[in-house]
Amino acid sequence: MPAKRPAPLLQDSQLSLFGAEADLAPAEPGSAKARHELWLGQHRVGYELRRARRRSIGFVVGPQGLRVSAPRWVPVTDIEQALHHKGEWILRKLVEQRERQQRMQAARIDWTDGGRLPYLGEALTMVVSPGERGVTWDAATRELHLPLPHGAAAEQIRDLTQSWLQARAKEDFLPRCRQFADRLGVAMTSLRLSSAQTRWGSASADGSIRLNWRLIHFAPAIIDYVVAHELAHLREMNHSPAFWDTVRSVLPDFERSREALREESIVVQ
Repeated sequence: MPAKRPAPLLQDSQLSLFGAEADLAPAEPGSAKARHELWLGQHRVGYELRRARRRSIGFVVGPQGLRVSAPRWVPVTDIEQALHHKGEWILRKLVEQRERQQRMQAARIDWTDGGRLPYLGEALTMVVSPGERGVTWDAATRELHLPLPHGAAAEQIRDLTQSWLQARAKEDFLPRCRQFADRLGVAMTSLRLSSAQTRWGSASADGSIRLNWRLIHFAPAIIDYVVAHELAHLREMNHSPAFWDTVRSVLPDFERSREALREESIVVQ
């Protein structure tokens, strides 16, 4: 008599989340992105099913929607039962990912004459100005005049604008760092800009601070939070309660800026 197969385990530890588009609508039938579909509440959800050598059913909400990994011996009916069990979580994550993608699309920068981008939390307009001798900033109109010929390539506009933004970032961040270092009673030995893809800042025990130059896109309150966060690490090289108390000592409402930073989308281009 064959041995009875164990029931599949549905473990929260298998839940994984990626930061990209996940639509509620299924892909075309037979596509690699969604080979199956089912109704979760009032939503028809497409999903890709992968068979793997594993003991539990796992869910991933990723770039192309919902992906399910399951042991080879588990029937589809059991898999769909597990999907219904976690239906509320799945729908919530799909919606969150779709909204995040919409924010990212809205934040995408069009590197053209008249294109706009955020600078210190407010819109800046790039203006191609062949007669200018250098890059000039009109704070009243919030126009950045670029000494480029009409018809300049997007790469030229991007490179010149980003060079200006990086220079402004260093000018803006350094006084903030000195101010918060004094308030925290720590010694910052150096400040360097980074172009990291996934980190807004870092701190080393020797007192050196690195800040992502793209923070210049954000409102001053968000920049203050990242600066205070990194300088607080010079007192607490961890994220313990003592660390957060240190941040709170100079920014009592830092949670608001932290949440705003998580919600903001600046496309790295």
